[in-house]
Amino acid sequence: MFENFTFENPQFFWLFLILPLAIAWFILKRNKQQAELKISSIKGFKVSGSWLTKLKPVLFVLRLFAMALIITAMARPRTVDVSTKTKTTRGIDIVMAIDVSASMLAKDLKPNRLEALKVVAAEFIKDRPNDRIGLVVYAGESFTKTPITSDKSIVLGNMKDVRYDNILENGTAIGMGLATSVNRLKESKAKSKVIILLTDGSNNAGFIDPKIASELAVEYGIKTYTIGIGTNGMALTPVAILPNGTFQYGMGKVEIDEKLLKEIAKDTGGKYFRATNNKKLEQIYQEIDKLEKTDIEEFKFYNYEEKFRYLVLLAGLLIFVEFLLRYTIFRSFV
Repeated sequence: MFENFTFENPQFFWLFLILPLAIAWFILKRNKQQAELKISSIKGFKVSGSWLTKLKPVLFVLRLFAMALIITAMARPRTVDVSTKTKTTRGIDIVMAIDVSASMLAKDLKPNRLEALKVVAAEFIKDRPNDRIGLVVYAGESFTKTPITSDKSIVLGNMKDVRYDNILENGTAIGMGLATSVNRLKESKAKSKVIILLTDGSNNAGFIDPKIASELAVEYGIKTYTIGIGTNGMALTPVAILPNGTFQYGMGKVEIDEKLLKEIAKDTGGKYFRATNNKKLEQIYQEIDKLEKTDIEEFKFYNYEEKFRYLVLLAGLLIFVEFLLRYTIFRSFV
């Protein structure tokens, strides 16, 4: 009820301290407010109590209420109606290039690298409501899984469907994945264009050199964040496919071409990250989220409705009633 009720000058409420002093003064001087007549005896006088005498303190009460209302009016009570208008500037277009080679099923991240990435990337997508996002997947070759779109339900649905399915030629074509991502963004009119390229290996497939793809990104003003995913040393990795179609796992060396990933990030104005576990991967996407922010302007409009006038009018009415009673009904007692 009082959620939008404010006082412009609340310091005037200190004046309420006067009211207890006024009450104390009234009590002390109450018996001296009327003239006294001393006589030796009241025998022969008819004594009768008058209700007017008992009601006389009402005059003081009316004056107290009038003072309280005037003090409250001085504090300027008012209601405020706040309306908000949000203006979002042109957002950021982001393409997430994801390595889906067999090595992404390694179990150094839980339950494996690819599934860990999907969980973290989905949260990243949900936290970018004002941006357009697309998905590119690559192994020995690459293709666009989702063109850049503002419909997050489509992106999240396709992210959920990202998996190793042996459709793409096996290998890690970093140059192909980056070039396909650049192709998705080159016509974008967004104020900022970003690629988040994730891999767990080195460029060993495809017909586009990663450095050439990096030069294309620079030409079109596309910033690239690169992420190397995988622990240091050895990891439980797929080494063969069993007759029943499942993978046989064995310990394999983690080989990430960090030098290449750092060069791509540096040349395009981005940054390189290394995700050695689930927590680190989550922190990387949180940092990228902070680095790439969409500008949002919020305009607030305040409509104030002053309430002190009603209090002043009511205080004036009480003073008038007190004045009227003092010089009419209670005139003989004043």
